[in-house]
Amino acid sequence: MAAEIHSRPHSSRPILLNKIEGHQDAVSAAVLIPKEDGVITVSEDRTIRVWLKRDSGQYWPSIYHTVSSPCSCMSYHHESRRIFIGQDNGAIVSLTCPELTQMICVPVYLCVSAHQGRVSDMVFSLLSQWVVSTGHDKSLSWMCTQSGSMLGRHYFSSWASCLQYDNDTQHAFVGDYSGQITLLKLEGQTYSTITTLKGHEGSIGALWWDPVQRWLFSGASDHSVIMWDIGGRKGRTLLLQGHHEKVQALRYLQLTRQLISCSADGTVTVWNMDTQREEAPHWLDSDSCQKCEQPFFWNIKQMWDTKTLGLRQHHCRKCGKAVCGKCSSKRSTYPVMGFEFQVRMCDDCYNTIKDEDRTPLATFHEGKHNISHMDMDPARGLMVTCGSDRVVKIWDMMQLVGCSIATGFSR
Repeated sequence: MAAEIHSRPHSSRPILLNKIEGHQDAVSAAVLIPKEDGVITVSEDRTIRVWLKRDSGQYWPSIYHTVSSPCSCMSYHHESRRIFIGQDNGAIVSLTCPELTQMICVPVYLCVSAHQGRVSDMVFSLLSQWVVSTGHDKSLSWMCTQSGSMLGRHYFSSWASCLQYDNDTQHAFVGDYSGQITLLKLEGQTYSTITTLKGHEGSIGALWWDPVQRWLFSGASDHSVIMWDIGGRKGRTLLLQGHHEKVQALRYLQLTRQLISCSADGTVTVWNMDTQREEAPHWLDSDSCQKCEQPFFWNIKQMWDTKTLGLRQHHCRKCGKAVCGKCSSKRSTYPVMGFEFQVRMCDDCYNTIKDEDRTPLATFHEGKHNISHMDMDPARGLMVTCGSDRVVKIWDMMQLVGCSIATGFSR
């Protein structure tokens, strides 16, 4: 069922501790059980499994439960041992596991009308006794966990793909396939739309809300991560580009001020957020190069007046000016602005960048499998990843996130 990976510790990289195999289809979600050597997984093969670590070091299934439809997402609340499972048919199943070492799963209720399509994400709030969920029916819904009754619903113009929820303020952050993030205020059976965040050029794949700093992190199919300063009301603040594939999982660690992002190609990127960064500029519009003043190809009048052929428009990633290829022939990294890979720079900006400005502010690690979901137990420095390859991997992240994280942290 599960194989233990023996590896010597090596500084500044994830250590693969265990690899769990046994699912017959893609693993939709996996969560670490706090303070215990256990993992809960849900899969497209319709199973919910609790894996406990035995004395041999291997993980074996302690609970095996099957539902009526493929499992698409999960929310687990450790104190109450409640598990909420979103399904491909739009239903949400609530289960409880009073003892993780017993083969017991007691259904609490089954809500068959949560969504008319696949449930994409969900959050359980013990404070409000709500389950808030998103689905491929383009809706956000919230329901009472005590009665199972639907309290409210809001529809979007695109599939709702991911969700974060602030327990104290009852604000919901919803990412969708159009690349937008909508902020809603939920109040019992009513709601109000606060704002819409636009910045990504692809569908939103993951969100993470930090209620302390009041930062929202979003990852998308455009390979980028954006940090939105919600508390400072500044909107888009930081653009982070350090992936070659769509970003599908995020986690911000408050204690060490690190952001961990995972993409579909298995890359795990650890960002240092405890540093002064610069906001990427907005791209400027112009009919001609803002350096040499040569017309772009749509500027028919200037091309006719100057008897010249129009040029293709580019943008300098450092200053945002519209420039031609000749005036932006250089490439450079610029980590302080989030560009960990080489990007286009105009010649003037390139000349201002010093060698120390190119010092990376992120580290990159290969997970060697598709990662569609990730969870962390910061107190123990553990991370679990899973995806479409049916494999669940458990990682020791302590060398990356620092030993001091083991004290003073509460989830």
